[in-house]
Amino acid sequence: MTATYYVQNVLSQVKSAINEQRPKVSTSRILLLHDNAGPHKARATTQSLRELGIQVFPYPAYSPDLAPCDFWLFPILKERLAGRKFDRIQDLAKAVNSEPRTIPEEDYQGVFRKW
Repeated sequence: MTATYYVQNVLSQVKSAINEQRPKVSTSRILLLHDNAGPHKARATTQSLRELGIQVFPYPAYSPDLAPCDFWLFPILKERLAGRKFDRIQDLAKAVNSEPRTIPEEDYQGVFRKW
């Protein structure tokens, strides 16, 4: 993924989702956690976030344990997919993409509140 793709496709969806779910809340009240991936640190991304008024939570270098996907979501997926056999890589990809949708929204909210 490039910074251009990230800004044009991902951040635009984030902004739309915020506006849809919280129309009366300014994006300046949003705190976003980014890891230190290149597209997240790129000038285009930081400039776009500034323009949107979204603050970025500082992420220390070499801290994968701070990402909720690493300490919460991936272990759940691993447990749910353990022992299943997939004949095609497309079937595995479909399972990995569909499984997170079965997790209740409250569980996602809870992990972020605890974090």
